Amino acid sequence: MIRVVDVHKSFGGQQVLKGVNLDFTTGKITTIVGTSGCGKTVLLKHLNALLLPDRGEVLVDNVDITKLKQKELYAMRGRFGVLFQGAALLDSMTIFDNVAFPLREKTKMDEAQIRKKVEERLDQVGLEGMGYKYPAELSGGMKKRAGLARALIMDPEIVLFDEPTTGLDPVLATGIHQLIARTQATFGFTGVVVSHTIPQVFEISDYVAILAGGIIEEIKPTKEFKESKNPVVQQFIRGEIEGPIRVL
Repeated sequence: MIRVVDVHKSFGGQQVLKGVNLDFTTGKITTIVGTSGCGKTVLLKHLNALLLPDRGEVLVDNVDITKLKQKELYAMRGRFGVLFQGAALLDSMTIFDNVAFPLREKTKMDEAQIRKKVEERLDQVGLEGMGYKYPAELSGGMKKRAGLARALIMDPEIVLFDEPTTGLDPVLATGIHQLIARTQATFGFTGVVVSHTIPQVFEISDYVAILAGGIIEEIKPTKEFKESKNPVVQQFIRGEIEGPIRVL
């Protein structure tokens, strides 16, 4: 469904992506791992053209989205849902209104239809009856759940997860990982997860790719990835300072 071809990206003369090539399998979860600051989130933002590459292509169903005009790009982004690192909820709105926001902005559904769908999504992420609360009244884990409900409200084909368990304790992180796996099984979306939470993230991933030195050093099915002899992979999995990965 998504193919990244020779993508380069620099900021202020600092080259972050140095020729990334990566395929994402339809209907599966692919997790991109790597050290902090290696460019994982930068790569993720290229997948729905929030960032455009200096060079290279990002193909969604064989369409290079980096070349689309604004109207076409908006339509393409409608196929994506995004769970942002901090959930990105609007503090002035209730959780119900946060989740309903895309439906009110982008569809002609009436309020009865919106209410039914929002309540259904809140129930699916474990927030039944919590729609009246405001973001400030929720725990970190509950905010992530609300953000996921909003990401799923438009029935996206592709969902991007940017460090979905950042700031959560191990118990809550496990709950969010399980929720991602459960909702993916229910909705069948193509999932792309950016994370450095290992080994927990392996439990929900069909494929794992490691970004190091500005390129994808390796991508394999999860079991094969964990057993890889690649020293970059093993250094990251073991959390070792010494090795081919430069530790900042």
